[in-house]
Amino acid sequence: MVWGESWTIVLLAAHLLLFVLLALLYEWVDRKLVARLQNRYGPLYAGPSGIFQPVADIIKLLSKEDIVPRAADRLLFTLLPILYTALPLSALFIIPVTAQTALVSFEGDLIFIMFVFTLIIIAVFLAGWSSVSRFSSVGAVRAALQMLGYDIPFTLAMIGPAVAAGTLSVSGVVEWQASRATCFLWLQPIGFIVLLICSLAELDLIPFDIPEAETEIVAGWFTEFSGRKLALIRLGKDLEFILVASLITALYLGGPSGWWMALPILWFLIKTTGVVLVISILHALFARFRIDQVVSGMWRLVVPLAILQVILIKLGLGG
Repeated sequence: MVWGESWTIVLLAAHLLLFVLLALLYEWVDRKLVARLQNRYGPLYAGPSGIFQPVADIIKLLSKEDIVPRAADRLLFTLLPILYTALPLSALFIIPVTAQTALVSFEGDLIFIMFVFTLIIIAVFLAGWSSVSRFSSVGAVRAALQMLGYDIPFTLAMIGPAVAAGTLSVSGVVEWQASRATCFLWLQPIGFIVLLICSLAELDLIPFDIPEAETEIVAGWFTEFSGRKLALIRLGKDLEFILVASLITALYLGGPSGWWMALPILWFLIKTTGVVLVISILHALFARFRIDQVVSGMWRLVVPLAILQVILIKLGLGG
């Protein structure tokens, strides 16, 4: 019994380290690719081709002074960066990485991940609002308003594969695709496109970086955060990035499944890296929308597409 509990702790620690390292690595990939597409260099000096720059940024922020605005709600201002990091990290344990079944798997875990995404936006809103700064408050309100536009299609796009597979477990969706040697990218292409668009909005990436638009409201909702708190927010954003990429991989690309099952983690890395590259290319190609354009565009275009995908699934055309 003791050995079994010890082995579980080792697995949890290994997955934790893997997710953190992947989050920092994918930040570097994103920054380098976007820089090249925009005719810039990107990270250069910290490690080969600047690969250690995300780690260096975290270390630098940890060493800087941690300032709390005098008028801020000190309790919320302190706790929310921790929560912002812990939420995506906890959801990542539900994603299958080294096998078709995740380290933590239960019927309904997909609903838990949806709940985590909602909590992340609530944390963003409260973090900006608790700062009592006009820039942070505007960013917080924008984040909440933007969620009203993308949240419904985001949820429907995640539910589509689950409905077709007959399970609300992420591992169950991966196993369904593996048993049929296919993936939902081919069966539900509309849902894949909708999930990709909404993922950009969930991550506050261009063209949906309205809550933290540096040319308008400095850094938006996290303008007043510094030092250790800003380091946690940066790490939380990286973890949310890998969570979104991993979820798309699991729901639409078969997760760690592949034609050669000897190294499932290799398939996971290849697929998630591909998703990261696609997301990076998309947010490098567009300019920022206005908040009214995002909300109206989501409701007029993306929501109908998501509903159409659900209708096709119910008609037996999506799985």
